[in-house]
Amino acid sequence: MLNSTSNAHADSGKRSIQAPFGAALVKLATHHDDVVGLTADLGKYTDIMPFAAAFPDRYFNVGMAEQNLIAVAAGMAKAGKTPFVTTYGVFATRRAYDFIAVACAHSNLNVKIFGALPGLTTSYGASHQAIEDSALMRAIPGLTVIDPCDASEIMDVVNAAYDTPGTVYVRLQRGNVPIALPADYSFKTGKAQIVKAGSDIGIISTGISTAHALEAAARLEASGKSAAILHVPTLKPFDHAAVVEFAKSFDQLATVENHVKEGGLATQVAECLFEAGIVRKLQRIGLPDAFVEYGSPAYLMDKYGISAAKIFEALR
Repeated sequence: MLNSTSNAHADSGKRSIQAPFGAALVKLATHHDDVVGLTADLGKYTDIMPFAAAFPDRYFNVGMAEQNLIAVAAGMAKAGKTPFVTTYGVFATRRAYDFIAVACAHSNLNVKIFGALPGLTTSYGASHQAIEDSALMRAIPGLTVIDPCDASEIMDVVNAAYDTPGTVYVRLQRGNVPIALPADYSFKTGKAQIVKAGSDIGIISTGISTAHALEAAARLEASGKSAAILHVPTLKPFDHAAVVEFAKSFDQLATVENHVKEGGLATQVAECLFEAGIVRKLQRIGLPDAFVEYGSPAYLMDKYGISAAKIFEALR
């Protein structure tokens, strides 16, 4: 499963895992008969096909009907199953938002939704870029929202989602996903963790942006500036205590996210610091309040300031 990667979001030579979501789901389902997999005609493009091949009687394709996808999953959850649902993040959140809120979260059902193509990880343009999904999903009462950084964390999150009561939404990177986090890191639901120590600037990041922040921090170190990174994979429930404690150590703070700056990580950090009475200038690195055009992920991330090179330029 381990390969060198040509992924546009990582340096060449880094290790990666092909379809980490699918691999982890197969392993989970081997030990739990209640696990079922569902998609809305996007199985090939959301990495659930390894599960479909291993458990054809537990795999369901409802066709291009995202509202039905969530409704069917809710019904299965009420019947005692634990559905793992895959589609693109924009289709889950924009098209099926009410179904997630009412059919799933309102009843605290064990539906686990994995939304692929978060932010600018796709070249398909505004119709496919889930740039506001975290903001939408964290507004639903009781919902758990997770934005994994890399392949190893995605695999951890599959298991954690199963163990987390209620409805879970995960921003899913697909395909050949790099490994970026330290080897001793392990995901814990609801917990933020320092993945790099530093003394001059505190960077708070989530999802794939943590991988880019780590690269930017290495460049900052080479230029004489020490950066610490707090990785916040769980956006809800939010680890207020860890963010407050981290922020106390730095006069310069920045947030980095593959998401619009309004309503996502930057907003959550600002709310958190305000409530704790901590006054700091907060530099928000994220996407603008705009729909984004077509283009390669590497090109778009650089243009909109969330690539490792642009993070370095903004913070040096």
